[in-house]
Amino acid sequence: MSTETGHIDRQGKKMGMWFFLFTEILFFGGMFLLYSIFRSKYAQDFHRGAAGENLLLGTINTVILLTSSYTIALSVSAIRKGKKLLSSRLQAVTIVMGLAFLTIKYFEWDAKIALGLYPDSPILLKLGKGEILFFGLYYVMTGLHGLHVLAGCVVIAFMLSFTLVGTINREKYARLENTGLYWHFVDIVWIYLYPLFYLVT
Repeated sequence: MSTETGHIDRQGKKMGMWFFLFTEILFFGGMFLLYSIFRSKYAQDFHRGAAGENLLLGTINTVILLTSSYTIALSVSAIRKGKKLLSSRLQAVTIVMGLAFLTIKYFEWDAKIALGLYPDSPILLKLGKGEILFFGLYYVMTGLHGLHVLAGCVVIAFMLSFTLVGTINREKYARLENTGLYWHFVDIVWIYLYPLFYLVT
């Protein structure tokens, strides 16, 4: 494949990824809009709901995802320079951090469920309507985001295997580059979710 053809191929794949991410932006954007509407209507209830969130764990998860966004970017840069082993290690580190994020989120969910704060629970239904909506949105939005993180970890695992066998290399790295774009998108979504659920005032 010529350099020009390879460039066109990468550009085509990147455009396809951007289109996919645009649909994802619309999807999450709709939920953010819904959150904003309910937040403005039940401001005090949302504040009370957020007061029970574990700010420390939420902050740790934010740092983890931001760092993972850096490592996946470095992995793309490494493969473009022909540094296969370094790129592979950085991809593996990104996967580990993604799994660490999910593990922390699991413990957060588990703590809430132990307190009876889950959809349609007797305890939750005794709270104000705004708090019910807050926790409902919390589970839906962080749950969907968690699924995206899990999907990202799986895709990066495939990219890691392709890198190790040489399918992804310094000439052919479009798939890894697109995976990096997806992972950055997942991180950006969390950057919005973090203040909405942990820093509500």
